[in-house]
Amino acid sequence: MTEQQQTTAVGQLPNTGTESTSLAPRVFTRVVWALCVASLGVLVARFVVDGAWTLPGVAAVDGLTAVMWVVVTFFSGIVHSYSRRYMAGSRTIDRFFGGVFAFTLAVMVLVAADHVALFAAAWVAMGLVMADLIGHVRGWPQAAAAATLARRYFLASGALLTVALVTLWVATGATTVSGIVAAADTVPQTAWLVAAGALLLAAMIQSALVPFHTWLLSSMTAPTPASALMHAGFVNAGGVLLVRFAPVVTADAQFMLLLLAVGATSALLGKLLKTVQSDVKRQLGCSTVGQMGFMIMQAGLGFFGAALTHLVLHGFYKAYQFLSAGGQVEQTAPGEGDSKSAGVLGTAVAFLSALAGGAVFAALTGKGTHLDSGLLLAGLVVLTTLHATRTAVAQTDLPAAVRFGAVPLVFLPAIAVYALAYNLVHALLVDVPVVTAPADLTLVHGVVAAAFLAVYIAIERGAYEHSQRLYVALLNLSQPPSDTVLTAKEDYNEY
Repeated sequence: MTEQQQTTAVGQLPNTGTESTSLAPRVFTRVVWALCVASLGVLVARFVVDGAWTLPGVAAVDGLTAVMWVVVTFFSGIVHSYSRRYMAGSRTIDRFFGGVFAFTLAVMVLVAADHVALFAAAWVAMGLVMADLIGHVRGWPQAAAAATLARRYFLASGALLTVALVTLWVATGATTVSGIVAAADTVPQTAWLVAAGALLLAAMIQSALVPFHTWLLSSMTAPTPASALMHAGFVNAGGVLLVRFAPVVTADAQFMLLLLAVGATSALLGKLLKTVQSDVKRQLGCSTVGQMGFMIMQAGLGFFGAALTHLVLHGFYKAYQFLSAGGQVEQTAPGEGDSKSAGVLGTAVAFLSALAGGAVFAALTGKGTHLDSGLLLAGLVVLTTLHATRTAVAQTDLPAAVRFGAVPLVFLPAIAVYALAYNLVHALLVDVPVVTAPADLTLVHGVVAAAFLAVYIAIERGAYEHSQRLYVALLNLSQPPSDTVLTAKEDYNEY
């Protein structure tokens, strides 16, 4: 196999080391960065001007719009700039940049759309453009199959969204998103159940939650910059949908519990699926499945601002991870690279640091200081901090004294930054209906929390390693359709 074939076999296009001489990459890159600067201006203006800027019956620019405009244009700008060298030498570079730019515009229209028809059209357009990027390399059967699979999922998501919007339109008489959410409490029970269920399913498909994660695991045929944009931006659409229609989904406490359970299931399965992957990009894909589950959990707890904050921060992290994926490949012999044991002292340091992180989050945000679902939100912060601190304590080569002392000094400020980011996002969403709707704790909350904690601890302790049946089941669950998998690398050569 040639070196070029080895490079392209995992869906990455060859890098010639020089930028393309085509005009399109330069033009699109500059336009996207100009849009990013303009979006930053809009975001700053949100602190000065009260109320949304509207084009009556068509679009509205509120806090959610401003935040997502900055996020999507920034990620798109990074991808555009990165791709100018990554895609250099490709005959399809202009089509690639056109697709990435079209995706950016579709998302910008989506988060600003107020008319239901415009909202649905932008949702479908966003999916179709992303499916085309997944199948960007023409003549590659696996890429074509992956694009077809993704297109089916995205069209199904668009159909479900259309069902929800039409149902809400008929029930309320409103043709705008703002009109629908304002009249959400007047929707009859049956119509609400249809609309809320369709909204949840549409969000689950778009965010690749289990059992709709297959399209995401099949999407590795996309050029890596497109994968970065997908995992940092496209999957966020499910969260944006729930935030935008929060008054609808919060109308029933039982439905919020369903959101919580759905999110918890995907968070745990995503974490489990990641443990059996040997491919770097597939690991990142399973990680995204789990992280989107955490996002849905936060929405199910009634903290939509926290869900949006999670999407933004996860986007930064995942974009970096994908764009640097090539540097993660390494050769190791059996036994090399194994994690060290944290030991009793290391575990104690990690546990105490996690509890302190939860306390910092509660003190800075006020969440977790009352007997409501905010306690579970703070608990999620403790749990994720515990995982991060245990990993840091166990896997670093620094002396034990340095490791144990550095953990709280590094992670507590990080939690403080997260809490401040949450407060900032929450302040920007002040003109968005129902950003926070904490629920009173119930027995079901306790059961879900206890089950989640038990399974999470079992995963951390490597329980899956002691069951061949579970291991095989996880492998099967994480396998994309066979026609999207490249089994003979010689079959793919872009040139």
